[in-house]
Amino acid sequence: ETRTEVKHGAEIALLKPDSKAGMTVNEALENRRSWREYAPEALSLEELSGVMWAAGGVNRPADGRLTAPSALALYPVRVYAFFAGDLRRLAGAQDFVCAAPLNLVYIADMSAYEGKSIPAEHVRYLCGQDAAGYAENVNLYTAGHGLKSITRGSAPEAELLKALGLDPKRYFMALAQTVGK
Repeated sequence: ETRTEVKHGAEIALLKPDSKAGMTVNEALENRRSWREYAPEALSLEELSGVMWAAGGVNRPADGRLTAPSALALYPVRVYAFFAGDLRRLAGAQDFVCAAPLNLVYIADMSAYEGKSIPAEHVRYLCGQDAAGYAENVNLYTAGHGLKSITRGSAPEAELLKALGLDPKRYFMALAQTVGK
């Protein structure tokens, strides 16, 4: 198995995941659980690429649709990856968040629903539903590839949005997730 080191920078060029790798879906479901202990070892580029593809990667290039479902196919959720340093503490409140090599934060852009006749409180629900689909894809991917993960709802949202330069009237943190070994 190839284990390429991730070259961190403004952008990370991800690899196309091997569609034949990993366990069967039933095996992944059997192995899926929430983890709160992580080794500090970084994920390889292959592992990171697979996790990010599972979360919200394109699986139908012809129409740009993603691996995760989306209510009304609006895809209002963006996935932010936190690897290390001071910003990692913005990804969650638990101690293990800062020990793990990767934290994902699912940020919803409510403007995707502008012009739709959907009540504001229902928009938040739909965005949360979408984020849950992304996160569960990651949970199944990690369980099927010998990694660990946990989906979380806690993070210092106001500080996180400010650090990302996002307007809290338009964006909110729908979910967070920790991934590692």
